[in-house]
Formats: sequence, structure tokens, C-alpha cells
Amino acid sequence: MGSKWRKVKMALASNLCVYVPTADADDSPPHSDGFSDAALLSPSPAGWSMSGSATRPASPSLRLSKSFNRSSKKTCTICLASMKRGEGQAIFTAECSHSFHFQCIASNVKHGNHICPVCRAKWKAVPLLGPTNSGPQLGRTRINPVNWSQDNPVMTLLRPNSPRHVTATSPIFPGPEPPVFNDDEPLNLKYSNKTCSDSDKSLLKRVSVKTYTEVPSVPQFTSVDDFTVLIHLKAPASVSGVKSSNTNQGQSQGPTFSQVNQTPRAPVDLVTVLDISGSMAGTKLALLKRAMGFVIQNLGPADRLAVIAFSSSARRLFPLRKMSDSGKQQALQAVNSLVANGGTNIAEGLRKGAKVMEDRRENNPVASIILLSDGQDTYTVNGNSNSGGRKNQLTYELLVPRSIENSGIKIPVHAFGFGTDHDASSMHSISEISGGTFSFIETEGVIQDAFAQCIGGLLSVVVKGAKVTIESVNPNVVLGSLKAGSYKNELMADGKSGCIDVGDLYADEERDFLVSVNIPTELTLNETCLLKVGCHYTDPLTKETVNLESEDVRIERTEKVGEQAVVSIEVDRQKNRLQAAEAMVQARAAAEEGDLSNAICTLEKCRRVLSETVSGKSGDRLCMGLDAELKEMQERMASRHMYEASGRAYILSGLSSHSWQRATARGDSTDGSSLVQAYQTPSMLEMLTRSQASLLGSSLGSGQGQRVVRPVWSFASSHSQPKPR
Repeated sequence: MGSKWRKVKMALASNLCVYVPTADADDSPPHSDGFSDAALLSPSPAGWSMSGSATRPASPSLRLSKSFNRSSKKTCTICLASMKRGEGQAIFTAECSHSFHFQCIASNVKHGNHICPVCRAKWKAVPLLGPTNSGPQLGRTRINPVNWSQDNPVMTLLRPNSPRHVTATSPIFPGPEPPVFNDDEPLNLKYSNKTCSDSDKSLLKRVSVKTYTEVPSVPQFTSVDDFTVLIHLKAPASVSGVKSSNTNQGQSQGPTFSQVNQTPRAPVDLVTVLDISGSMAGTKLALLKRAMGFVIQNLGPADRLAVIAFSSSARRLFPLRKMSDSGKQQALQAVNSLVANGGTNIAEGLRKGAKVMEDRRENNPVASIILLSDGQDTYTVNGNSNSGGRKNQLTYELLVPRSIENSGIKIPVHAFGFGTDHDASSMHSISEISGGTFSFIETEGVIQDAFAQCIGGLLSVVVKGAKVTIESVNPNVVLGSLKAGSYKNELMADGKSGCIDVGDLYADEERDFLVSVNIPTELTLNETCLLKVGCHYTDPLTKETVNLESEDVRIERTEKVGEQAVVSIEVDRQKNRLQAAEAMVQARAAAEEGDLSNAICTLEKCRRVLSETVSGKSGDRLCMGLDAELKEMQERMASRHMYEASGRAYILSGLSSHSWQRATARGDSTDGSSLVQAYQTPSMLEMLTRSQASLLGSSLGSGQGQRVVRPVWSFASSHSQPKPR
């Protein structure tokens, strides 16, 4: 009973419709989520009846606060800003007598919402914006659906220093969509001149290529059939990292808005495909809007963004547009107008997202799609698709547009499964097919941090189209296998050469691949040449093609037999990673068949094996992280219900991370200090810090403090002893 009265007090303080529980009330009313955006953007929940002058509840249990009736005529219920005459804002009064800022309600109407947000009356006459060549004048309109601080950079964008008068403006969101999405804003890139300056050239570095053998030497008269060589790549540091100049006791306070994107980097074409089905109503949609506001805030003027919103159908909110100040204003207004309703048609949302990329006239060097959904596709995938069985694999592939599945445009889809009801199997399949990652957002409040980590990488791409080549330089040495995770690789039939398509690399990202070769006997020489490793890629800023070759991979041949060789901890570490990933695959297969005990035993066996390895005994950071991750997976398999709710998604996000060697959000944590958070880069960490700094100044009434991001742990520092999550 106490919790219900707390809801009453919160609603009264916000001048919203409130629920007054009766003495025998057991359940809360529909749509009573703590931070519902219904009063801001969507029609009133079913069962609530409102009119312009007198408001009556539809049942004795529902009442309206008196202050709401007095303030509704003075406040726009969409943006919650004042509607006094003389403030330079056009006011639209509907036939149902409710009033709104003309600009606010016109944006809603452009998205097909012809229903009053207050009383749900269907309008015959709707407000439309007239054509003109000028941009929208937002005046004093305050678009603040999630209680952003007025000092927040996003809100600064929404308060331009414009004259206090209203002029007719062109529609921000065109009505009918064109058959071809070739209306992307021209690039007119000017960043290349700065990139090629002498000062910037001195900062440009190459990819580092290193090789390690599992042991430094092999006896001369001994042959080895399965000998492992590690190929290690590390991308150069970003020249565009924005460091905050404001610090307080060593903690970053985040950059000012003018500091963002001041140094050259590869600009991005980003399409976000967002689920706005009925299940996203309330807190989820409000937090999604806030997260999208953060993404928009951190894009630069050379970056372009398009937003696709889908429920039962999909709609492009605006064309691929540069994120200048005016572009950001319009993007924020578009996101703010979203209303949750309908079913979940992921396939249609992705189709339109891929079409934006496919039809664009010009291309930025980096392109990606971000997909977020909290449910299961109810239009393309049949039955209980979340079982993850092989029979559903073909169905999952139907969700991915052919333009993405075929390697024509190579646009990765970074999928985010939101909550416990999303289809983790299909989201993981979408990301795997397209070359993206799958993240599991278990807790609603982590959504902005998850997005921040993702764009922190996308905004720091320093390598395009990397490809590693391996060639035998000894007629008696043959390549046995290439272990490259999800990366496409090819081994020639004669075993004399192979290649791995690495693709794009973020700044400071590392990649490790294992090559199995044979070691022949050596009768005369004291060393044996094994391989030659090369790498070529394109610099996304200079468009320069870079060709790199490492020194020949050699191994010493000793005369002593039986001498114990020192095992390379670098090679052993990567063997453990691949072994843990294989255990995750086997455990998931057993869990999908209903054998949770066997799944748990598989993970436990892997943990014991890892603990006996050289890297495990030395306290290696990665090995400790793998053990903590496997333990977490065991706990999430304690029951069938727990596995269905979070275990499956947690395992799949972990597999995505290890197979691509790229950071993903897992469960409720994106904290770099967590043992299970691998592969985070400084650019990702910087964006996470910026995200959490922005959250410190705004809240949704939860009153909970934000986590502080700790420094990224380097796996090279194997003797560090972090605390478990």
C-alpha cells in the first residue's frame, strides 16, 4: 500500500494524471511505469478519460489532480513549456479544446498521430507546417522529455538564440517517403586538407604486427605436427581523441560541447533502427530518447544520421543528414516525437535502414547500423524463435536484408537486445551475418552507456578493410588451420598460404589469430624459417593503402633433447580464450536441448582446465576474466526460467564479444573494471565517461547514483589483481 501512495505523491508533484488506490486495490493501473512518457508524447492510457474543461475518471479508482486542470491550459503537454501569449510561440487549439505549441503538435501530426495526446479524440482538422526555405525556429519551445538538465549540451541545442517570432517553416519530416532514398545531405568534406597537414602527418601511425611462437625453440631432430603461431595486430592510437580539460580530483567532467570533434577523424554514416512497439512505452522509450540524445550530441558536423522507427511497420523519420547544429535540432525533435504502439517488425525496420545506406549518393568512410529491440519479430519469424535451434537459422536470415547479407556494401549491424523479452537468438544472428556485435542490455538504465560504448568505437575508426596474409616460406612447412573466430578466413588447398579478412579497426584495438603449422626436423641449421605474415589496409582519412610485412617467423633449433621449453604466455592466453568460447557454444547447445546440468558441467570443466594453464596460474587478466564470465553463465543457468530470461542473451553477447574480439554490453555492466568486460578501447572508455558525466546532472527520479567508470585494464598487465564484479 505504501508503494502505491508513493506513486500518487510523485504524480501530484509532476501535475500528471494520478491513480488513487482504494483500500482493497491489489494492482496498479495500466501504464503506471514510474517514468512513463505518456503524459508527454502519447495518448492517455486506456481507461482514462479527459476533456478540455471538465475531467472525469473513467472509474472510481482514477482521479485527476486539480492542479493539472489549472496548468494544462498554460502548459504545452508535449514539451511541458509555457503557453502564455506574447512569448513568440504559435498556439494551436484543437477541436477538442486542448491547446499545444503549433510546432510541437505539427511534428506529432507529421508522424501520423491524428489523435489528441490528452483526450485521445480523433481530429478532423490537423495542423500542418507551410513550406519555406528557412529552417525551423524553435523559439522558446523546451523539448525535454526525460528531465535533462538545462545545462546539458543537448538542451543547449534546443535553446538556440533565435528571434522571438514564429515564421512558417518547411516540414521537418516529409509526408510520403520517396521510392529511392537518394536524398542524403551532400558531404562537401573539408576535413582532408587538415588531415594532410604536416602536424597531422606526424601523428599518423601504422598498424603494429607481431608474431609469437608457443615455445621459443624445438630440438633439431624433433618434428612437431601441431605447432601454434600467434599473429597479433594492434591499431594505432586515435589522433582525434577528445580529452576533457575539466577535471576534478582526477575524474573527468566531460568535454564542453564545443570540444567535441575538433580534431580530424573518419566521419560516420549512422542509421539507428529503433523499436517503438507497444512494449517500449513508458520508461523504456524515455530512456531510449535520452540515449539517442546523447548519440546525437556526440556526432560531429561531418557525421550523418538517419533514424528508422519501427513497430508494426517502419518509417524513416528524416533522410541521412549531417549533424550540424540545425541537423541536431531537427534530429532531437524527431526522436522526441516518437510514440510507442503496435507490434514488432524487425525485418521491415532493417530493410529500410539498409535501404538508406544502399541508396545514398555519397558515402562517408565509416558506415554502421544500430538496431535496438525489446521484443520478438512477430511478422517474419514464426513460432518460438528464441529456442535458438538450427531449424530457426534460416528464419533468422530472413530478417537480414540481402544488401547487408551479401558483401556488397559491408554495413555491420550492431544489435542491442533490451530487457528480458527480446529474441536474443535472432538479434545475435543478425549481428553475426552482418559483421556487427550483439549486446545484451538487461537493466534499463544502462542503455545510454551501451550506446556510448558502441559509438565510442565507431567514432574512432583508424583502419579500413584490413586483411592479414600468411605464407609458408619453407617447402617443408604446411599451414594446418587458421583460428580467427567470426572473421572470414581462407586456407589454400595446398596449405602453403592463407588470409584473414579483419575489416575495420577502432583506435587501439587489438586482434589475435592462431595459426597451426608443422615443424620439420632440421639437420644442419640452428633455426627454421616458418612463415611470412603481411597486412594491408586503407587509412580512412588519407585514403592511402598501407602494406605491412613482419619479419619472417623463425624458431630456434637446439641440440638438447628433453629440455623443458618456456611456454609463451601470449599464445597460452589466446588458446584459453578460444577454449572458453568453444565451451560457451557447447553449453548453450546443451541448454537449448533442456539439459542445463550438462551445460553447467561443461562450463565447470572449462574453468578447471583454464586454472591449470600457464596463464591461469600466473594470474593473467584475461584468464581471470574468462573464469568470472564462465561462472556468471553458470549462475544464469540455475533454472530454465533464469536461462530464458537472461542466460541465453548473456552467453550470446559473450560469444559475440570473443568471436569478434570487440567490446559488447553484457547484462547490467559496461564498467571497464569488471572482469567480464574485455576489449574496451580508450575511445570507448572516454565516451562512457562522458555518458556517465552527463547522467550525473540529470535523473528520472530514481535517486540512484551513477557508476564511475574505472580505467580500462590491459591484458598485457597480467599481474594486476582486479576485484570481481
